[in-house]
Amino acid sequence: MGSCMKIMITGGAGFVGSHLAEYLLKKSHKIIICTKTSVKNVDHIRKKIQLEKIDVTNYVKLEKFIIKKKPDVIIHLAGNTSHSKSFESPFNDLDSNTKSTLNILEIIRKEIPKCKFILGSTFVVIGKPLKLPVNEQTPCNPTTMYGVNRLSSEYYTKIYNQVYGLNTNIFRITNSFGPKEQIIPKKNAINYLIYRGFKGEAITIYNNGKFFRDLIYISDVVSAINKIMTKGKQGELYWISSSKKTWFYEIGNTLEKLTDAKTKYVKPPKYTKKVDVGNFVVSNLKIRSLGWKPKISVKVGIEKTLKYFKDNNL
Repeated sequence: MGSCMKIMITGGAGFVGSHLAEYLLKKSHKIIICTKTSVKNVDHIRKKIQLEKIDVTNYVKLEKFIIKKKPDVIIHLAGNTSHSKSFESPFNDLDSNTKSTLNILEIIRKEIPKCKFILGSTFVVIGKPLKLPVNEQTPCNPTTMYGVNRLSSEYYTKIYNQVYGLNTNIFRITNSFGPKEQIIPKKNAINYLIYRGFKGEAITIYNNGKFFRDLIYISDVVSAINKIMTKGKQGELYWISSSKKTWFYEIGNTLEKLTDAKTKYVKPPKYTKKVDVGNFVVSNLKIRSLGWKPKISVKVGIEKTLKYFKDNNL
């Protein structure tokens, strides 16, 4: 892809989107952000970007906007990311996580077929993996509405590449964490635990912390997305992961060392048992073959996130 590009990021004021916008600005790209929520994550770069309040589920408005801006790349990160919300309002989840993707693909097909489309997806499309590590060939059996809707988006993206020849890529992120993520329970477990540690509140962890996930710090996520944008092979899916197991009791121990908080092990709610994916670790060999590797360890990532909370008096 070219050196200076016009890049549209949907959900660009969100956690991943705001970090990505900042990163791509430094690479001298022109950044257009579509968001329908709060813009405080991008306040500091507000003057250097174009920002549009737009709902990606609204085809007519979105089409007008995309035709006007003619981006070279669209990175689609907008959508609901809460499992519990996907059960509370399933039709809303369908719109935000599936219809939005189809909207953008159709607009690209009809109006700007040269535009590259990159879909941001998630580890929850897998469901409970039958064997570890997970990779790009692992079968998907999602356990949540959210997972099903994200997976549908992946299939749309693949089909528009295979049938219409659109230049598309898909990436899936494991558990990402870091500054600027919303600190609410049920949204990003890791960030929420770090925040509780920072506040000196009890760090509540299920099942004695005897389960592991694949944690990746946000700066590694955005450098990976950039690598996929510039070096990714058309039509391919890439996992963004650390390929390391992080046990939850280790997170508890690290936070106890770095903060005044204490870990408290609690029983998970019934709902969690039904949808929980269990232990999870992903091979990152495919994206490493593009010349990328993660640089920030979980411990350093936790320290950076705590420092952010402290510096911003959150």
